[in-house]
Amino acid sequence: MQPRGFAVVYVLMKLRWTLVCFCLAAGPAFAQIQVELKFPRLQYIAYEPVVANVVITNLAGRDVDLHDVDGQSWFGFEVTGNEGRSIAPISNAGTEPLNITAGKRVTRKINLSPLFAVHDFGTYRVRAHIYFGDLNKFFYSQTKVFEVTDARPIWQKTVGVPEGESASGNVRTYSLMTNRFPDHTSLYVRVEDKDSGIVYATYSLGQVIAFDQPQAEFDRSNQLHVLYCAAPRNWSYARVGLNGELLSRASFAETRTRPRLVHSEDGVVKISGGMMDTPVTQATRDTAPKLSARPPNAPKDD
Repeated sequence: MQPRGFAVVYVLMKLRWTLVCFCLAAGPAFAQIQVELKFPRLQYIAYEPVVANVVITNLAGRDVDLHDVDGQSWFGFEVTGNEGRSIAPISNAGTEPLNITAGKRVTRKINLSPLFAVHDFGTYRVRAHIYFGDLNKFFYSQTKVFEVTDARPIWQKTVGVPEGESASGNVRTYSLMTNRFPDHTSLYVRVEDKDSGIVYATYSLGQVIAFDQPQAEFDRSNQLHVLYCAAPRNWSYARVGLNGELLSRASFAETRTRPRLVHSEDGVVKISGGMMDTPVTQATRDTAPKLSARPPNAPKDD
């Protein structure tokens, strides 16, 4: 018969080994999903789209299904503003269930601007989270920081919405602004209805040489035509609609004459001078509805 003390030690050792095995088995479960958050840059202009890149990696060794459970969305953000104040979402991301195969990485691009009130000047901290219903557990990204500021206004004009348009009788204010980044200066356009407080769009038209003032003209439909110097002897052209749509764009090379905007007799705005480098094409930017109506982008695989 073995001593009583030996039996106790044996039981304790067996229990310890069982706990070690359990921890080894459970350990990978708590690292099944990796979440990364990235922003293309650290500074944004007020009302400009703030697009977050969320990378979700499946490390579970099996396929996983991410979906809402009992009213808990499987995907979301935590956003804080100045002095650490929490910013509640205006709307959710409208996420559809997502299946990620083992070892697969999925990138989701989300515009935070229609989801959170991040248009006030200041610094914002953002953390993305994933809820995995199978484990009843959240997985978090690292916290990232971005700043919202305003650009320097260089031109502004208010026009009426012509008859026949859906918002006929209302007005639109177009603004051109510049913002300096460490390695370049960008030209921004903003379209808004100041009476109602609606900002329809704010976005960069591209790089601009600061000492050359952009030329801006309206056609008979009160669409804005902008011609600006993007590089030495190179000019860019853009046409912007009443709701902030980037309708078309082109580029021109300066030759013996500098390109400029001119009005024809029928109210059409044309470009005179220079040599067309790339033809006027329909812009790829989608129509920009008012800020609160813009849906987030769908997920895409890397």
